[in-house]
Amino acid sequence: MSTPVHRRRADAAAAAGGTAVTAACTWAVSDGTVHRFERSLFLLVNDRSDAWQRPLWGAQLLGVLGTPLVVAGGALLLRRWRLAGALVLLVPLKLVVERGVLKELVHRERPGTTIPGAVLRDVPSAGDSFPSGHAIVAFGVAVLLLPYLGRRWRAAVLVLAVLNSVARVYLGGHAPLDVVGGAAAGMAIASLLNLVVGVPARRTEDRPARHR
Repeated sequence: MSTPVHRRRADAAAAAGGTAVTAACTWAVSDGTVHRFERSLFLLVNDRSDAWQRPLWGAQLLGVLGTPLVVAGGALLLRRWRLAGALVLLVPLKLVVERGVLKELVHRERPGTTIPGAVLRDVPSAGDSFPSGHAIVAFGVAVLLLPYLGRRWRAAVLVLAVLNSVARVYLGGHAPLDVVGGAAAGMAIASLLNLVVGVPARRTEDRPARHR
């Protein structure tokens, strides 16, 4: 028997919310500068011990463009056809939103150019910084996976997505609003994909117990 599939209002709300946050971040950085408060947040994360470089450099790999395709391969092995299709579609949609829309609207250089004293750890010093493509991928994959996971694994994938964004700031590749805007865009894209392809009906063990 096939698994029941449905389309959730929560995904529509998440898509709208992610789009709104992305728009707000786009407006906030539209002048291409990094303002004082954001710069302070950047330095708070970036100016840490180099001992964190190796593990956080590894964490950033969760946001590379090939990640959705690797996860899609695992989904195919588990016969999760809808999930695999959504993960594959995430790649071109990420490129369209990031490069075809947001980078056309905002031209903000990387912290190596815009933030004095930024520590760069194997990342470019110049080039467009907004939004973070790594954050789009990491949060896009996480949101697509959530309907298929139990509670503990949901928390784990969200923590990994957040860690990926923290890593990009620590390494000096992005300022905070770059990763916030990217994360919101990834959430919006993935939520729309969940609406289009549908997700499994919520499992019984995940539902709150009813009092008799």
